Amino acid sequence: MGENTRVSIPQSFIQELLSRVDVVDIVGRYVQLKKGGANFMGLCPFHGEKSPSFSVSPSKQFYHCFGCGKNGNAIGFLMEHTGSGFVETVKDLAQQHGLVVPQEQISPQEAARQQAQREQRKTLSDVLAQAAHAYSERLRTTPLAIDYLKKRGLSGEIAQRFGLGYAPDTWRGLASVFAAYDDPLLEQAGLVIHHEADDKRYDRFRGRVMFPIRNERGECIGFGGRVLGDEKPKYLNSPETPVFSKGHELYGLYEARSAIRDAGHVLVTEGYMDVVALAQLGLPQA
Repeated sequence: MGENTRVSIPQSFIQELLSRVDVVDIVGRYVQLKKGGANFMGLCPFHGEKSPSFSVSPSKQFYHCFGCGKNGNAIGFLMEHTGSGFVETVKDLAQQHGLVVPQEQISPQEAARQQAQREQRKTLSDVLAQAAHAYSERLRTTPLAIDYLKKRGLSGEIAQRFGLGYAPDTWRGLASVFAAYDDPLLEQAGLVIHHEADDKRYDRFRGRVMFPIRNERGECIGFGGRVLGDEKPKYLNSPETPVFSKGHELYGLYEARSAIRDAGHVLVTEGYMDVVALAQLGLPQA
């Protein structure tokens, strides 16, 4: 089924899905909730507030903010919070709860192909997330990279928020992260380059500050890497992969989604560092 095919999901399936989903659990993944009588209360994720006016009802399976008026069920919350579309949100929730979304008749071969694609994308995102964690840990123990970020005016808090890291200036730094350095997944994820002529493998990113690129669900799908000096190329990006298409992604969109809603506009900049620096300066809608 092509990406542009309109999918009609039966209302009966929506009701079944909502009956299996706990809105308190869903909201609790993003908002710190505390029991307050029959409901749970927290700070609204859709507007800035200092005292909690965001209420989640386990009996009604409904959320409501008495400050900004936003309200809805678990599906509506995820759509509002992540920016995902209705069909995508329903599919993600259904998969988490072991349900299959009814769709147009497709052949078993096409169904198998779609399932294989979903599993591949999930696996690649897991590999990239593992690399992102390793790069982040390496940054903490690399004074040279820390000094570079400090000179650019960034704090540790903002670096942590954007998951910034550092790829060591070695040819096979990821060999200490992944037990099987020759795993084809590392090549498919764009982390390792394989020269088939002499069967040699080495890290794509070396000696660079790393900027994880996240999709609208917060999954790591690629990286941008910047050298600490003036070497060329100054920036190196992940190649096109099954999970990363450069022309269809905006760096920082996941981190900025709430600020964009609050500000009512978005600032589009040229580089990764511009986005992070503007967030540091109080303009998180970049």
